[in-house]
Amino acid sequence: MEKSAQLAVVVPTRNHSLVELPPSVAKYVEAGLHGAENTKRGYAADLRSFQDFCEHHQQVHLPAEVTTVAAYVSQLADRGLKLATIRRHVAAISKLHQLAGQPSPTNHEALNVVLDGIARIVGKRQRQAPAFTVTELKQAIRAMDLTTPTGLRDRAVLLLGFAGAFRRSELVALNVEDVELTRQALVIHLRRSKTNQYGLEENKAVFYAPSADYCPVRAVQEWIECLDRTTGPLFTRMSRGNKERPAQPGKARLSDQSVNDLVQRHLGLVYTAHSLRASFVTVAVEAGQSNKAIKNQTKQKTDAMIERYARLNDVKSFNAAQYLGL
Repeated sequence: MEKSAQLAVVVPTRNHSLVELPPSVAKYVEAGLHGAENTKRGYAADLRSFQDFCEHHQQVHLPAEVTTVAAYVSQLADRGLKLATIRRHVAAISKLHQLAGQPSPTNHEALNVVLDGIARIVGKRQRQAPAFTVTELKQAIRAMDLTTPTGLRDRAVLLLGFAGAFRRSELVALNVEDVELTRQALVIHLRRSKTNQYGLEENKAVFYAPSADYCPVRAVQEWIECLDRTTGPLFTRMSRGNKERPAQPGKARLSDQSVNDLVQRHLGLVYTAHSLRASFVTVAVEAGQSNKAIKNQTKQKTDAMIERYARLNDVKSFNAAQYLGL
């Protein structure tokens, strides 16, 4: 019995034309069109919101008219959503039309004018997560109960997150087997990250601290000893404890939101999980570290991103006017 002929893969392009490619590239086309898992989940939620809006106003969502999209983003702005969130919704609508091989209304000049207006009113600058000081971090560590597994986990999350300039998505994705202890440092092997969607392994080095109480290497080692296994999620949720036995490491991976909750529980509600990364950059800049050295840890691609992350806007503390020699 002969095998049925495989169909060519049709790929929609940005200029709305369709290109036929051989069947052998199908899996790569699918990965390229759909992107990372986090992106797909975010787009799916945004598209449900857009579709609900269209149904409520009796408009067609695919292909959508530019007037429909303009009304939708205006409503998002009126609801107080951040500019970055609004742009993500627009990107989701664009991706929807690309996958369907339809001209995207998001490329229309009229919509760009509306988005520029929203940017002027809502403000281009996103609220940045504030940076904590090393003193604040040490105070938080001292307040933890390190006789419990929960205390050991939380200390490891904070110290590793700060010393490694980790995004919370990177922290929760780590496995025990991604951690390599060397004589000089703890080397963390990142399989994927926000800026590395293609699975090219990147490494981060976390170094020993003079004090064992605040040493990220020792903190991670003690937490792994508590886990008592060599594979699986590095940071997990905890089981329910009781009077006789404190909460123990569970099997489920810690969530992004849990990292945020953990940071706020120990450092204060003003901070977020992103403060771990912002604080690393700020402290490194204050210490006179080069942009290259900072980017080796953060894996940022441009110097401009360091300027954005560094929380050095205090005109009294960071101002060239104090070094004029008067």
